[in-house]
Amino acid sequence: MDEWNAYIRSDLALEPVSEGSLSGLAFAVKDVFAIANYTNSAGNPDWLRTHGPADRHAQTIEKLLHHGARLRGTTVTDELMYSLLGENVHYGTPVNPKAEGRVPGGSSSGSAVAVAAGLVDFALGTDTGGSVRVPSSYCGIYGFRPSFGAVSMNGVIPLAKSFDTVGWMSRRPKTLLDVGRVLLNKGGAKHPGFRKLLLPEEAWSQAQEDVRDLLLNELQAFMKNGLDSEWVRLPGNDLKEWADTFRTIQGTEIWQEHGEWIRREAPAFGPGVSDRFEWASTLPPEALPGLMAKKRELENRMDSLLGQSSLIAIPTVTGVAPVLRMTGEQAELQRTATMKLTCIAGLAGIAQVTVPFASSCGNPIGLSFIAGRGQDLALLEWLYENSREGAADR
Repeated sequence: MDEWNAYIRSDLALEPVSEGSLSGLAFAVKDVFAIANYTNSAGNPDWLRTHGPADRHAQTIEKLLHHGARLRGTTVTDELMYSLLGENVHYGTPVNPKAEGRVPGGSSSGSAVAVAAGLVDFALGTDTGGSVRVPSSYCGIYGFRPSFGAVSMNGVIPLAKSFDTVGWMSRRPKTLLDVGRVLLNKGGAKHPGFRKLLLPEEAWSQAQEDVRDLLLNELQAFMKNGLDSEWVRLPGNDLKEWADTFRTIQGTEIWQEHGEWIRREAPAFGPGVSDRFEWASTLPPEALPGLMAKKRELENRMDSLLGQSSLIAIPTVTGVAPVLRMTGEQAELQRTATMKLTCIAGLAGIAQVTVPFASSCGNPIGLSFIAGRGQDLALLEWLYENSREGAADR
């Protein structure tokens, strides 16, 4: 086992099918992506026991192999992707290389750790409620959640069908962009550029004071590159309502997806995960149409706010990674606070990228940028062009 406990199977390898733009790069995948003749665990031994091997690779893996990347291992995930802390009682918790004694963040914990520890150049995860963005922030790496539907979920174990996305992580913005050029449909002419940076008051008020001050200071570098900034209020003005709407749709869909298997197999879940599945089982499905209508209204209002030329900047999470083995009410409060930030892009179905910085105590913290609908590749290009790496390459 690797010293970081990032992997479920570190020995599983696939060679590239052909040369391409990703030649020379190695990647890992969260243990929810189908690999031919391999059985995913989804972070739970009972899932592994009750499922069989895939007959083909997930579509994203196929694309990466055809563009020259090498697959090196499957990584630990929180059980059935239903957590944001990254701890797993069955397979062990991946070790955060950038924050000793603190969680790596989940549910794509192993993928984030594999990247942060330098074991691979990039890694795939899934992001439903923040499962790429949160571990990227806690582990001090770049992470990208695409717009809903922008990348195929074919061959990926689902969680909540209205929010599931395939995301990826790397230590370099150029790698993040290169992977995006493979997995995203570019389409259309080159984006004319972003002109305005919107700062939502409610989102920034969620962050701890020292984190807020640090990230606002880091934003100045981006504003030097021709972006005007403006403090705004998000549609609805209440992130608690956003988060409650997200959480209830997510929980309802999760139970619709996995409830029958849970009732039939009675799987052993770790602390917190079991409670969340039990809560999800109590949600009335007849409430879903009304909640989806509210979601569509927020999508439309966010589209109007962002247009094609604005970005939203927010703290990725409220603070640095929590300490290991947080349980009970404390863990649930942490999850609730985090989801007030992650639900913004999730509920609106739009792209978000998180950029790593070091907090005052030296632990990682992420600053996020959210772009309008369909601006995924433009966001990744903008980030690279405005990064130190991009400046050095010019």
